[in-house]
Amino acid sequence: MDAPLLLVLAPVLALALGALAWRARRARVRLATAWSDALGQRARGINRHGFLVFGVTGVLLGVGLAGPRGGRLDVDATSRALNLVIGVDLSRSMLAEDVAPNRLGRAVREARRLSQDLAQDRIGLLGFAGSSYILAPLTLDHAAVELHLTALDPDLASEGGTNLARVLRQGAEVLDGAGQGGDRALVLFTDGETHDSLSESIAAAAALREVGVTLVLVSVGDTIPARIPLRDPGGRRIGDQQTAEGTPVETRRRDDLLRPVAEAAGGTVVPATVQNQSDVVVGILRDLARAPARERRAQDRRPLAWVTALLAALLLVGHTLSRRGAALLSLAVLVLPTPQAAEAQRPSGGITPARRGDHAKAESAFRAEAARATGAARDTALFNAGTAALAAGRYAEAHGALDSAASTPDPELRYRALYNHGVASLRAAALDSVHRDSLLGLAAERLKEALLLRPDADRAKWNLELAMRRPPPPPPSPQGGGGGGNPPPPPPGNGQGPERSPEPRPGAMTQAEAEAILSSVERGEAATRAEQAQRRRATARVVKDW
Repeated sequence: MDAPLLLVLAPVLALALGALAWRARRARVRLATAWSDALGQRARGINRHGFLVFGVTGVLLGVGLAGPRGGRLDVDATSRALNLVIGVDLSRSMLAEDVAPNRLGRAVREARRLSQDLAQDRIGLLGFAGSSYILAPLTLDHAAVELHLTALDPDLASEGGTNLARVLRQGAEVLDGAGQGGDRALVLFTDGETHDSLSESIAAAAALREVGVTLVLVSVGDTIPARIPLRDPGGRRIGDQQTAEGTPVETRRRDDLLRPVAEAAGGTVVPATVQNQSDVVVGILRDLARAPARERRAQDRRPLAWVTALLAALLLVGHTLSRRGAALLSLAVLVLPTPQAAEAQRPSGGITPARRGDHAKAESAFRAEAARATGAARDTALFNAGTAALAAGRYAEAHGALDSAASTPDPELRYRALYNHGVASLRAAALDSVHRDSLLGLAAERLKEALLLRPDADRAKWNLELAMRRPPPPPPSPQGGGGGGNPPPPPPGNGQGPERSPEPRPGAMTQAEAEAILSSVERGEAATRAEQAQRRRATARVVKDW
């Protein structure tokens, strides 16, 4: 049972439906008797046991809501895949909180996104500290991998410290046993504080290169030393990790150790400063060859709620064919929308003001919705709030909301959040001459991250070209000895009219073209929002996205 406590609903539903049928029969007999005794006598002989039918139906529905499971199901999975092993550092240094929530939490979050973005590939999972442990073999069942990721904790490692060479060798062994699929890759999330010798790690990395395994090292943490907190079971901090001499242990990210290992394997180090490291890893792995892979796995305790639902439906249909009155009444009760369903179908409070063009009010409504929601609904509400702020010209507020929305595991929503963030930075740069260079750089960074998710996005490419074309520097101030005089007049032209602007370089974009592209992007965004609003009105979707 998925929820055994819901079994208490079975007798409650049985009593409720049985009582409803019994009262309906009594009312029918009373009305028939008031018309005539003969008709009342006939009514008493019809549908005597209807309340039992509805009572059994209530029991079946209650059992179905509890989520019964049983049996065994063999599932065949086929995909064009590469073989990828993910390793996560479980040493105590990964509990340092120099990144939110801590280094291990950041690594698990990026590893989970990587598993979701590479849904067609075979993935295995290793945990390593002083030793390396196989948590999940290579499989197409990503749900099992993500379940192990959620349970990662330093207490799983029986040996402390960090031995990078051991996990490199075990990753090679797991990948060497892959009898199908395409290329092979090993991705390790670590702060680089290894306790084995650097030469040993370099030798293990060189062995990976010889057998054709692609190595990607994803660094986590900060280079500024941080202490390792100790917490009680309730999560309250009770002190810091200390050495045998009683000195607090300080830890920091060691890129100087990770780079030589990556170079020995011909691999890559993904910097800790990258906001979405999983996107960079996906870009690296995108060029690897994939081949057909098949897998047969057994799924225990498959859901059986459909059995009870089918039996309940057959009982009601059979009773409907014999006596329509009470049966149809109960069917109506079952199909009427519940208050929860009505609440789920209620449109978001920000949709109406957004359609009216009141973007400030729409942003406020979407932010309030994000504060109440969780998971994918919260990410969608933050994206809508950031997009409304962008339309209202509140670029700083748009940056904050879109940054938060870009952390979603949904690749499509992440792309749109990154793209809108880049557009917001471009528009802000056009208004802020002081911070123009930094805003253009931020726009280029976000648009590049968006293109990693959708390399064929033409709008992102156009806006990236706009962001990477820095405006010319302002003309130098006039130099004079008197101080405070007016600048000299421009040199006279050729006497044939105003001086023309210089011709653009071949292949470059003129100012008019750049403005035309920005205008087309705005028109495209407006058309997209209008099309999505029309689709929502037609399909009455629960989550509103514009």
